[in-house]
Amino acid sequence: MFDLLFLIPALPFAGFLALALAGKRLTRTTVAVIGCGSVGLSALLSLAVAARYLLEPPQGDRVVQTLGTWLAAGTLSIDLAFALDPLSLIMMLTITVVGFLIHLYSTEFMQEDEGFSRFFASLNLFVGAMLTLVLADNLLLLYLGWEGVGLCSYLLIGFWYRDPSNGRAARKAFITTRMGDTALLIGLFLLFTNLGTLTIREIVEIAPARFPAGSPLAVAVAALLLGGAVGKSAQLPLQVWLPDAMAGPTPVSALIHAATMVTAGVYLIARMNVLFSLAPVVQSAVAVIGALTLLLAGCSALVQSDLKRVLAYSTISQIGYMFLALGVGAWSAAIFHFMTHAFFKALLFLGAGVVIKALGEEHDLHRMGGLRRALPVTFWTFLIGSASLAALPLVTAGFYSKDLILWDAWASVRGGRWLWMAGAAGAFITTVYTFRMVFLAFFGEQRTPVRTGPGRRMTVTLIALAVLSAIGGFVELPPLFGEFRPFSDFLLSVLPPLALRDEGGSTELLLLLVTEALQVGGIFLAYLLFLRQPAYATQLRVHPAIGTVRKFWLSGWGFDWFYDRLLISPFVRIAQLAKDDVIDRVYAGAGALVAGLHGVAARTQTGSVRWYAAGIALGAAIIMGIVLLS
Repeated sequence: MFDLLFLIPALPFAGFLALALAGKRLTRTTVAVIGCGSVGLSALLSLAVAARYLLEPPQGDRVVQTLGTWLAAGTLSIDLAFALDPLSLIMMLTITVVGFLIHLYSTEFMQEDEGFSRFFASLNLFVGAMLTLVLADNLLLLYLGWEGVGLCSYLLIGFWYRDPSNGRAARKAFITTRMGDTALLIGLFLLFTNLGTLTIREIVEIAPARFPAGSPLAVAVAALLLGGAVGKSAQLPLQVWLPDAMAGPTPVSALIHAATMVTAGVYLIARMNVLFSLAPVVQSAVAVIGALTLLLAGCSALVQSDLKRVLAYSTISQIGYMFLALGVGAWSAAIFHFMTHAFFKALLFLGAGVVIKALGEEHDLHRMGGLRRALPVTFWTFLIGSASLAALPLVTAGFYSKDLILWDAWASVRGGRWLWMAGAAGAFITTVYTFRMVFLAFFGEQRTPVRTGPGRRMTVTLIALAVLSAIGGFVELPPLFGEFRPFSDFLLSVLPPLALRDEGGSTELLLLLVTEALQVGGIFLAYLLFLRQPAYATQLRVHPAIGTVRKFWLSGWGFDWFYDRLLISPFVRIAQLAKDDVIDRVYAGAGALVAGLHGVAARTQTGSVRWYAAGIALGAAIIMGIVLLS
């Protein structure tokens, strides 16, 4: 069974090739079968491989499948090889299962779109690239998948390219993430220069002996890898691209935000945890970046009117929780939250897609309302996803992963009260904006008539993701509920255990009660402001001071304005000043010379046979003269 590992990324790639080469000549049913079926087969194969792995664990908890040599130059030798271990297994399962459900949903959601085959070709390429990233045995192959998902994000965010704003959003995502990708590439150069290898297993074994803990080289490498992770996972200060990525179709938003691109940075840091452990200052920076990002993005989500932008800022905030966990050394907690987040965030985006489509492409929350009766299945599944996002206790997957992160942020030797307070405040903010979204969209007066409802495929997808969002967290229970830790134990061969300074007990119970009290208070506040007494929310919006803060949060804390003044406008002005410089005149002169010679040569083309004959005779005479004289 392990010999078929390469087929898991190969099947989506095969679907991409078939659709890219012949998609326009295929019927929509055939396109849907190829696009959805290739990822479905990949998901089934992933489940079969996972079952074999769990029932008959390989020696060393790791399987490597080498297909051949990819690159060989000097001392550099890179194999085309895939590696399966507990970390890549969890990532692979999440990507393929959630990816398949998104594909199934898309077969109905996009069925009337003129770019149907192009959409599924890009979607298949996206899944294939992400699987390559997480299964890669070496960092260069990982980087190939890394750039592949960046390319696909450009293609899918700008899918409706006839609208110039969509093209701008796609370019913004592509250019912003390239900044992080450049840092990552430099980090790979440093690793190969100093370690002589890019194979992940060899780096993990060699790095502790070559890089003294806290050494400048260890810090530089970890910081460069963090730069790549920050760009791809939309964390401070490169988070600006993700809200605008909502320009793409809703299934694209679900795929980017739930199971693929934005979690690539989380995977990179977890996979290279040894390098970050050797650079404590960088690992602490990961925690601080995560804490700040989850707060800033949560505040922005509070004031958004566009349903998808609320979810976009929510994604930035939830990735911030994963970074917080990584920064305090809670590696398995970060991956746990990645998995549960994939379930409930895919559900929320796809539910939002149903709502938007049902209301005739209406995105504004303030023009929705009363949809719980018109769209009952969507309402209940969306409510389950929202409860999981808000981490309501005991009955949602999000509770188990987020509570574990909050406890680890407090109890870890690398954590502390300030990081816990940031996470707890973020939990309160998350609850407020989540139930604001629920109350505005599904309760109160219906402001926009429902034109259509979800079909069978969309409904099945929502129900499947709702089930996963409810029960997906039972693979790990908080220490307070007993030592049931199969998820963390499964990852121990890849991710080191967390070093705790507080063993729990009464402290853990107290912190849990405080967090749950904040969440209950958040639900009540959202109920009061957006359902019971909406006039209060209106009064807050028109208050001068609060209105100013609201505009600041609505703009994403002014980061776009800052980057425009700091980077974009100066670059444009320099380009305008340089457009007529001496160098340009050299090329302009060369072009003018060619144009002049063309004009001279064109005058010889008179159409008169006599002149042509005379020209030939003259040329022959000149050649004969040269021969005789020489």
